[in-house]
This record gives sequence, C-alpha cells and structure tokens, in this order.
Amino acid sequence: MSRNPSGLLAMAIAVASLVIASLVGGMAVEGYSHLLHPLAWLGARQWGSAGTLFGVFGFVVPGLAAAWVALGLRSDLPRAAGWPARIGAQLALLAALAFAAQGLLPLDLEGEEGGASRWHALAWLSWALAFPLGGLGLALGLCREAGARALAWVGGVTAVVVLAGAFFAGGWIGPALSQRLATAAWLAWSCYVAVASRRG
Repeated sequence: MSRNPSGLLAMAIAVASLVIASLVGGMAVEGYSHLLHPLAWLGARQWGSAGTLFGVFGFVVPGLAAAWVALGLRSDLPRAAGWPARIGAQLALLAALAFAAQGLLPLDLEGEEGGASRWHALAWLSWALAFPLGGLGLALGLCREAGARALAWVGGVTAVVVLAGAFFAGGWIGPALSQRLATAAWLAWSCYVAVASRRG
C-alpha cells in the first residue's frame, strides 16, 4: 500500500470528534445516558443547533474521514486482488458515506417510526449492512495475497463484530452499548487501514 499520512490524521480527528461530541452532547441533553440511549438521539431535531452540531461532529466528520481512508484503500488494492476485494472496498466506501449521512438526516423523537426518522434509519441500516459485507469481501479477496493477509483477517473479524453489534448483541448488553461496539469496531478498522497505509 502507498504511504498516506493524511488518512491517519483524518482518522485521529474523526475519533476525537466523535468522542468529544458524544461527551459534550450527553451532558447537554438532560436525562441522557450513554448506557441506555443511542448516539443518534444527541443529533435529534428537537435539540436545534445543538443537535445539528452533534450531527456534524458525531456523524459527518467521522464518516467523511473513513470515506477518505476507504477511497485510499480502494486505489491501493493489489492488482491481483479479486473482484470480492474490489467490491468490498466499494462497500466500505459506501458504508462510510452512509454513516456520514446519519448526521444530515437527524431523528425526530416525536415520530421515530416514520417521517424524517425513516431516512435516518435507512442511512444507519445501509452502514450496518454495507460494512460487514465489504469487510467479508475484502477478507475473501485478499486472504491469498501475501502482503495483505493481515488486512484480510482484520477486515473479516471487524465485519463479524459490526454485524453482531448492529443486530444481535443488543439482547445481551443492550442496544445502546451494542451499537457503540459496532461503531468502535468500524472506526478501529478504519484506523488500522490508515496505519497500514502509512507503513506501506
């Protein structure tokens, strides 16, 4: 992979942006608990400019940073990489853009089952499905490439963790924590790709 220090810097900013926005937003919303409530609540329309700011720093900034890393990954794939890896990289890019879209499509706490909230839910679902499929595609397409086996394994494991956190782990640790687990795993994968790119 080519050297891309800007990807690592982008991911450092992305992680800091999400963490700080979550902490500040959680303190600003009365009764909010990170153990019980999803992050998307902090960007709800009902909070006005505070919700908009969280949407920007909690979703848009991390999503665009991860998209930048995924774009670099797509262009750095080995020539011998098969179509599963190339489709996987495309899906990783799509997932990052879908994550960013959540900040532009805020929840409406007065109508969580319809209206504007449907678009937010669609963006979240697109992220939660596109990245696991992309990670598995990268794992299948790169597992035989000597210089990319670590990336293949990390992508496959992260895909499973994100899928479990987004859809299955809620019954064990609660929806709020399981969604945070999925988000953290995805960000960690993006950071890994950025570090691997910088190391060449």
